Amino acid sequence: MAAPARRAEGSVMGWLMRVLARCQWVPAIVAMALVLPSLSSAQLVPPAGKPTPAASTGSSATTALPSVRDQEIVQCLPGEIRTWGDGRDRPIQTRSLRFAYRHDGAPLWFSEPQVLALVRKSAEAWSACGLQIAVIAIPRGQVPPEDAIQILWSDTGSRGQFALANVTARSLSIGPALFALLRERNPKYPSDQTLQMVLSHEMGHFFGLMAHSKRCVDTMSYYDNGKGERCALRDPRSWGSVVEYRSILPTACDIDRCRALNGPGR
Repeated sequence: MAAPARRAEGSVMGWLMRVLARCQWVPAIVAMALVLPSLSSAQLVPPAGKPTPAASTGSSATTALPSVRDQEIVQCLPGEIRTWGDGRDRPIQTRSLRFAYRHDGAPLWFSEPQVLALVRKSAEAWSACGLQIAVIAIPRGQVPPEDAIQILWSDTGSRGQFALANVTARSLSIGPALFALLRERNPKYPSDQTLQMVLSHEMGHFFGLMAHSKRCVDTMSYYDNGKGERCALRDPRSWGSVVEYRSILPTACDIDRCRALNGPGR
């Protein structure tokens, strides 16, 4: 999500408690939604259902219907680009951006090379949009370049989220406290995939994608609008088949939206 965070219109606490009571497998990423105050708590919570083991590809888990989900990731059909209307996409002013990663304050189990590699992987995936995206590391004690978008670890900046983009301030803040809670509640959960996903999602806001996608698999998606309406799937039977249906890297529809905004001749 992008700052400022929107407040919940209806409580999801009861729903989450029922899910947790019913499904012992529910990972910490769901449990942590109990402490998140904003609407994105509900919208980022994966649907309930039996999970499958995590994968190491551009998706965060294998699915009961892998071919359908894989096709959704790499293919964007006519009419599939739809948003919740919760923001207004706008083209960026430059075709060249630079992200500067600062490792200060990161959880001890995330090494600087590891996080930097995740940042670069998300940036490389988004570069298919036609933009030039560079990633640099900021040594401890040094000031980032003035034109750079700073990626940093800050509970204050992330405002209780896993990560939060502040486009005006040119900062992408990652929340160390939530990643610590994720590790505490479920040490075996692949937190690097959660980090990859939130980096990809928040980066998208800096490319002008301000509205959230209604397509469940898109990295820019929200699972629901906080009013009971769910995101879209090509095959409804795949709902709940994985812990995290959303792709950890931008999908074909994410890239198409970005190209439509920022491509040549716009």
